[in-house]
Amino acid sequence: MRYQVRHITTYQYEQPTALSYNEAWMYPRELAHQRILQTVSNIVPETVGLSFRKDFYGNSVAYFSVQLPHTHFEIEVVSEIERNIPSNVLPGNINHIDWGEVVRELNRPDVRPIALKDFMLPSPMVPYADELKLYASNSFADGRSYFESVSELNSRIYQDFEYNQEYTTVATPLNEIIKAKKGVCQDFAHFAIGCIRVMGLAARYVSGYIETLPPEGEPQLVGSAASHAWFSVYIPKMGWVDFDPTNNQVVKSQHITVAWGRDYADVPPLKGVIYNSAPHELGVRVEVNRI
Repeated sequence: MRYQVRHITTYQYEQPTALSYNEAWMYPRELAHQRILQTVSNIVPETVGLSFRKDFYGNSVAYFSVQLPHTHFEIEVVSEIERNIPSNVLPGNINHIDWGEVVRELNRPDVRPIALKDFMLPSPMVPYADELKLYASNSFADGRSYFESVSELNSRIYQDFEYNQEYTTVATPLNEIIKAKKGVCQDFAHFAIGCIRVMGLAARYVSGYIETLPPEGEPQLVGSAASHAWFSVYIPKMGWVDFDPTNNQVVKSQHITVAWGRDYADVPPLKGVIYNSAPHELGVRVEVNRI
């Protein structure tokens, strides 16, 4: 499938902003099942020193500053992507290894991959909590396959948690999400990641997009009007497998991966420093369409 993604973020300031420094994680990753055909950035007002780097996890990050006084800021990133179903989630490639065996494999000092350590420990937005283990243990029965355990966990979060855009912000602590059982895709991903990690396993946070208008006869996925988030788990001999608890599915071709990290704090779409204490209004619009 080929997609065009338009991600537009705007800020409107009540008083002019003289200077800002920004970083943007809005550029999709090149993967075995995801090929980037082209990406174009449009930023207003004029920027100084637009440059790109790879962060610690290999994500593409844009850095730039705006040094002209302005009351309106806008960044638009337009990408064209070719996306296929990851081969490791095809039925014949699913590894039904016992989840307990995966824990033992990951914790053997002679084989534990260094790259997995960050995704097995608490992170700034995903601390350990007793409630996480209590919730997760209902899906991780002794002798059960890891893939099946995570699939059930994913479905339970979808059933037990309410999607509510008004309840949380990007700064809402995980313990509040656990108590209220409501939030958005970022919150559900964090909760799932916490459940996986407290069981001694590896999970990472994935940011990206999902198709805005699905094919005729298929339901529109939740989260399609903005950037989306889900989680990924490491399964030996399969690699990383992505699950979307907001939509109760294994991630296939309708999800476009932008970046991954320990949690949202590692890969926000846009962050920076502005020299302005006046109120401002934020606007975000995302369109993902087949081409």
